[in-house]
Amino acid sequence: MKSEIKDNLEPADMAAYIDHTLLKADARGEDIDALCGEAKEYRFCSVCVNTTWVGRCAANLRGTGVNVCCVVGFPLGAMVSAAKAFEAQTAVAEGATEVDMVINIGALKDRDLALVEGDIRGVKKACGKALLKVIIETALLTTEEIVLASEIVKKAGADFVKTSTGFSTHGATVEHVALMRKTVGPDMGVKAAGGVRTFEDAVAMIKAGATRLGTSGGVKIVQGKTIESGY
Repeated sequence: MKSEIKDNLEPADMAAYIDHTLLKADARGEDIDALCGEAKEYRFCSVCVNTTWVGRCAANLRGTGVNVCCVVGFPLGAMVSAAKAFEAQTAVAEGATEVDMVINIGALKDRDLALVEGDIRGVKKACGKALLKVIIETALLTTEEIVLASEIVKKAGADFVKTSTGFSTHGATVEHVALMRKTVGPDMGVKAAGGVRTFEDAVAMIKAGATRLGTSGGVKIVQGKTIESGY
């Protein structure tokens, strides 16, 4: 997952880092189609959606090179492991090539580390060849817990550790991204999500160690504009 960072990043360079995201509960089919259309136009790395939309996105994006990413156990992470694994397996069968799961945050805080690791391993197995990113929800964790969670995610064989759902008290911070990168080393993916609203935010996250960005405002970011609100 290690990547070279250009000295002078431009707004257009951001497209390759962005998971173009729509996770609103009231998203409609036409909204998903528009999301896919923007992803094709701007050549985003992926679209990121709830699992109900995976098949539609896969049909929309077939042959374009844009990945279909979906969230699993979202946004709380407090589902039983078997449910997360089933959701991931179903999504992959319908065309998802990337899965972003949420850890069991309460289990981490209880130091039930076997449950946390087993939860991730179960989803990783269900993903098959699909990429697995694991959301640790940094807003709810202490510094010690961020390090611990990142270590477990790496040990469990996931491809990325991810900061946030975007549905908690705050999203990614530069400090948390840098801490996660320091913990997992140079070769594992780190995704910053939630609160990445400007080109400057995106550059700061990448400089801190992010290799992927989750945002609903990818179009404005690659245009060098500011997102007023959203994931």
